[in-house]
Amino acid sequence: MTETPKRVVHSSAYKDIALAGVYEISKILTGPQPLERSLGAVIGVLSSFMQMRRGSILALDAEGEPEIAASTGVTTKDGAKTLLPQKVIDHIVATGMPLVIQNIATHPYFTGSAYRHMLPAMTTVSFIGVPIKVDGEAKGTLSVDREWTGGFDFRLEDDVRLLTMVANLAGQAMRMHALVARDRDRLIGEQHRLEKALSEAKIEAAPQSRRRARAKADAILGDSPLMRVLLSRVEAAARSNATVLIRGETGTGKELIARAIHDNSPRREGPFVKVNCAALPESLIESELFGHEKGSFTGAIGQRIGRFEMANGGTLFLDEIGEISAAFQAKLLRVLQEGELERVGGTKTIRVDVRIVCATNRNLEEAVANGAFRADLYYRINVVTLLAPPLRERPGDIPLLANKFLEQFARENGRTLSFSAKSLELLEQCAFPGNVRELENCVRRTAALAMEAEIQASDLACSQRCCLSATLWKGHVAPMVAPSHAGSARPRPLPEDELPIYNPKGAQPADCPAPDACPVGKPVKSEREILVEAMEKTGWVQAKAARLLGLTPRQIGYALRKQNIDIKQL
Repeated sequence: MTETPKRVVHSSAYKDIALAGVYEISKILTGPQPLERSLGAVIGVLSSFMQMRRGSILALDAEGEPEIAASTGVTTKDGAKTLLPQKVIDHIVATGMPLVIQNIATHPYFTGSAYRHMLPAMTTVSFIGVPIKVDGEAKGTLSVDREWTGGFDFRLEDDVRLLTMVANLAGQAMRMHALVARDRDRLIGEQHRLEKALSEAKIEAAPQSRRRARAKADAILGDSPLMRVLLSRVEAAARSNATVLIRGETGTGKELIARAIHDNSPRREGPFVKVNCAALPESLIESELFGHEKGSFTGAIGQRIGRFEMANGGTLFLDEIGEISAAFQAKLLRVLQEGELERVGGTKTIRVDVRIVCATNRNLEEAVANGAFRADLYYRINVVTLLAPPLRERPGDIPLLANKFLEQFARENGRTLSFSAKSLELLEQCAFPGNVRELENCVRRTAALAMEAEIQASDLACSQRCCLSATLWKGHVAPMVAPSHAGSARPRPLPEDELPIYNPKGAQPADCPAPDACPVGKPVKSEREILVEAMEKTGWVQAKAARLLGLTPRQIGYALRKQNIDIKQL
């Protein structure tokens, strides 16, 4: 149903306008902007160039529902998606042919529609709609209105040809966008698949450095609450480059903790260099850490790089840092603060990127108070503090460690050995002043002398009254003695039944204590603790406490003043 208007523009003028419009539309559709914005710009060009006052483009999804709706000349929020009658869309898509309606006011497709009510009064409006095809299938519609106002009029046949060309361009643009979207989804899916496969491969076959890191962490055995807290803090501290200070008694595994920090840190691929500061004399420690130039001192026959340079990009472990001299502390502080050093005898400043992990069994706070350790160096290294608990505070870990040491000994010596339940119970009762190192020596000594495959409690040194740590135990818990009133007479020992651990009467340093002499689980009492405990038992009556401890009132008064214990008034 077409109608030729009474007045038409010249054919050449129409062709020029149409050519200019198609050129602008082709530039829009081949641009990089989103498809919805491109289709909206196409409608704008048709409105401005071709004087098509109302128009819309609908792109349909796989279910035939409008996916993109671009329109112009409408004022409602939903645009052409709502205003254009569904019957019109269905007709164009179903037939795949253009639809031309001379006067929509009289056509049944528009009867009662909101689209019809928007038309100007007393004006004839024609409708032109063409399908947008993608690979021969209608995937959308392009429609415009013509208002016949008595001005320059156009033939509807020419409009149909023009809109068909524009619809073809729009269809090609929709096809290209669909291909790009499909390829993008495919690439994203492929990337996700590869990332998942790579992640699974990393978990299944971790790099050598990761396996070493896990092995080092597993080397710190212990399932007690204290060790679980320590291992969690080691893992947390390893993630950063902060300086770590590991504190604890000798033999508690501070070097293993330092190694675990390095192997679980981002610097795991870098070197791990360790230095025992207590083993180096002051004359050599500077050269050992900073290096030296040839001829800088007698015996310096060549250039040597120091441990700081060796550890560049990795971790430097300074063990027993509390033993370095005050003179060297100032030199070390500059390197830790600035990351710069000069070799001994050199003038060139060398920058190093090193993470510092320190360890000590000394009371650094007391050393700072006594002036033996610089306060500024103390604050510099005491950033993250980890405390390695002594073995006596985690007796539940003793069987685990003992079995590991026994397994190592058996593997090294080609034997099959195991502990009996009673022997492990006896080991668990010992305090082990030397901590894990002493436990390992005890296990190896017992295993070397064991005659049977299963080690019994009677095979342990403490059961045979020949524990080699007896002297150490006695020195660690020496009995408190009471001074004489003159301060010069021979001291008098406290009663033996009040001592914190067993001390056989008349025992000499070489004597072996009885099995129950091993310090069990409880911490050793100091002189102050013994005094306070005695005073509390006797209601803070000095005379009664003196009789309990076998002292005179004057002696206990002197001891209370010496320990700075305030007398409570009950």
